[in-house]
Amino acid sequence: HSPALKIGQKLNEGKTKQIFELVDQPGLVLVQSKDQITAGNAVRKDQMEGKAAIANKTTSCVFKLLQESGIKTAFVKQQSDTAFIAAHCEMIPIEWVCRRVATGSFLKRNPGVKEGYRFSPLKMEMFFKDDANNDPQWSEEQILEAKFSLAGLTIGKCEVDIMNRSTVAIFEILEKSWATQNCTLVDMKIEFGVNVKTQEIVLADVIDNDSWRLWPAGDRSQQKDKQVYRDLKEVTPEAMQMVKRNFEWVSERVKLLLESQSRGRVVVLMGSTSDMAHCEKIKKACTSYGIPCILRVTSAHKGPDETLRIKAEYEGDGVPTVFVAVAGRSNGLGPVMSGNTAYPVINCPPLTPDWGAQDVWSSLRMPSGLGCSTILSPDAAAQFAAQIFGLTDHLVWCKLRASMLNTWVSLKVADKKLQACSV
Repeated sequence: HSPALKIGQKLNEGKTKQIFELVDQPGLVLVQSKDQITAGNAVRKDQMEGKAAIANKTTSCVFKLLQESGIKTAFVKQQSDTAFIAAHCEMIPIEWVCRRVATGSFLKRNPGVKEGYRFSPLKMEMFFKDDANNDPQWSEEQILEAKFSLAGLTIGKCEVDIMNRSTVAIFEILEKSWATQNCTLVDMKIEFGVNVKTQEIVLADVIDNDSWRLWPAGDRSQQKDKQVYRDLKEVTPEAMQMVKRNFEWVSERVKLLLESQSRGRVVVLMGSTSDMAHCEKIKKACTSYGIPCILRVTSAHKGPDETLRIKAEYEGDGVPTVFVAVAGRSNGLGPVMSGNTAYPVINCPPLTPDWGAQDVWSSLRMPSGLGCSTILSPDAAAQFAAQIFGLTDHLVWCKLRASMLNTWVSLKVADKKLQACSV
């Protein structure tokens, strides 16, 4: 077990957790869960033995899933049964709520909308954290006019846009992951903070069973989230046991979200080892998506029998496979593969400046009955293979989704910097 932490002063205490500074690790804090469960801004509150451990296990798994997908979070690592270590952030006092299905407070605020109405795209709402006024709903304009300044960062249009976009991406990643357990993620609330060291906006606070509505098989009567506690007519020991069982069910299930649902692989076939550098780029990109990638050398022109034998080897073991054909000059490899396998084939020819314009036609003009695609960039070929696997493997899909978000955010930040320079 890790050496004992030197815990400094308490920085903050909420209804369900305490935050302590770590003396030996500047820039990091300890988030310690409490055994308390509350509803309606702590109008109702009870001790639930073991809740701290359950909540900590849940939030650690969720943050791990998001982090492995590529979402920027404050989470560093789980420290103990009831605590985790996180980057020290100054919190933005807004709850970002994302909804797929209309239920709960949305129905009260929007009379006439029936429960179960599906939002596509997702519905975003913001609430200002203010217990005294029951967390009022805020518009984007109110957030901008509040001119929050945290850890040296002023929250303006750019920052609000980033948090909006991030909330949607985080919701979609968790929705896709819970769907593997036949669970509908109905809605969710999250909070962001500004990392005091990097001044970067990151997902912070916690995401546990208080943060969402979760309906197995899309059936509200089976709900596993904190709504069960909110709905209790009276709090009896039996009722609390039921609430606890639901929380435990979620903390056990959430571990399964980190496991891949299906295995797949990319097999790169190259006409000769002179194309090795090109193939290594494909392999490196596949690895970043968590997809195993195998490199083979075979020429459909010079050894077609061997090409077909290698093909049969990867068709015969039941692992879903995408073939990538890398052949310079005249590409016989991709078309021959494509005409003889039911698996997807991607041509990724390494084009040379002298004959490239002519060579590419051997990958583009196919006889009828061949469905291979042609993608010139090695990174993009790997990405396309990942998108194919993402249809059945949520972990691959989550990496693709987070990568889309991160690209969008970096453009946004670059534009903000440029505007600051040119003013």
